[in-house]
Amino acid sequence: MDNEDLAQKATEKLMEAGHFIEDAVTEGGFVGFAEKFGIVATIIAGQALLIWLVWFLFKKLGARVKAGLDKKLKPLTIKKVKILTISQIEEVILFFFRLLKYLITIFQLFITIPIVFSLFPATEELASTILSYFLNPLKNIMLGIVKYIPNLITIVIILVIAKYALRALRFFAKQIDKGKLVLPGFYHDWAWPTFNILRILLYAFTVAIVYPYLPGSESRVFQGVSVFVGIVFSLGSSSAIGNLVAGLVITYMRPFKIGDRIKVKDITGYVQEKSPFVVRLRNSKNESITFPNITILNSDIINYNTTGEEDGLILFVKVTMGYEVPWRDVYDILLQAAVKTPHTQEHPKPFVLQTSFDDFCACYEVNVYTKEIDKVTLIYSLLHQNIQDGFKNAGISLYIPHQFAGSVNMAKAQP
Repeated sequence: MDNEDLAQKATEKLMEAGHFIEDAVTEGGFVGFAEKFGIVATIIAGQALLIWLVWFLFKKLGARVKAGLDKKLKPLTIKKVKILTISQIEEVILFFFRLLKYLITIFQLFITIPIVFSLFPATEELASTILSYFLNPLKNIMLGIVKYIPNLITIVIILVIAKYALRALRFFAKQIDKGKLVLPGFYHDWAWPTFNILRILLYAFTVAIVYPYLPGSESRVFQGVSVFVGIVFSLGSSSAIGNLVAGLVITYMRPFKIGDRIKVKDITGYVQEKSPFVVRLRNSKNESITFPNITILNSDIINYNTTGEEDGLILFVKVTMGYEVPWRDVYDILLQAAVKTPHTQEHPKPFVLQTSFDDFCACYEVNVYTKEIDKVTLIYSLLHQNIQDGFKNAGISLYIPHQFAGSVNMAKAQP
């Protein structure tokens, strides 16, 4: 029986109830009718009193919640991330109180109306009809829950297996990262990126297995929502997916690690963060520069830490000097300045090269070795100072065209 039939039947019962009242009065049954009417009035008054009492109690309870929860509650945090503040938690609790208050009131009304109608023979069947509006949905829900129990057990088993599989992957990742478990050809810094990849795949695999057991998974509405979400995800996340894939490639290429000094697109800095989507550098001016992983993957990267692992990184400064100054004197001044510079290595020794003959001057290049990559800027500054002091003490001017400029390079062979 659909809703229209039920509404029509309820209307007919109300009309019969009107005729019953007329018959009761005209046929001399007014005393019995008055007694029932008094019972109805008592029931309605009692329910009205109960509703008022429920609302009054919830009002008092809400006032106590506002007054006392500030001292007892703490902000809801998950892994140091604040999810809800104390005031937001109070709002949630008060919302559930209001919802419970309305549900109790609705339940009282649904109970009262059938009871009132059941007192009169003409409306007795209408009472059962109105009560069925409330009981049938509950019955259907309970039957649906009972029928869904086997699928629910299957989902729980799948989730438990996935949970312990994830724990096993995390355990192996920790062991590899700490060096306790060594796999040939597998670097320890690959442990957590690989774990994150496997974790995402495990989640996707779990969702794919659980999906058929979800209630309503075969309905067209459920399938339509799934298709819509897939289309939105594919259209709106192309660049994000590209950066994610580039991040995976960079991870397994191992061009740098956290703390390395690298150069990307004429920007030199120290690697602060490697995320699935971006790489962040901090330069010598304490500025934070963010590169998308696609940019990193498509750029030439110079890693000064790995470049000078054997003998150290070579820093060089170019000096131009007129031909009237003997080249041997220039060599001595530059080598003495290099030896005096802190944070440089004694072995291999500093060396000087003549790189070109210009129209009015010769170009010299002093080279020093260092393994203290984090002090490159300071080393350049100290080396420049020592060069200036050396030429000044020797009575040689560094005016134009006698200028110098610094750069960084890695020697391919010893001079």
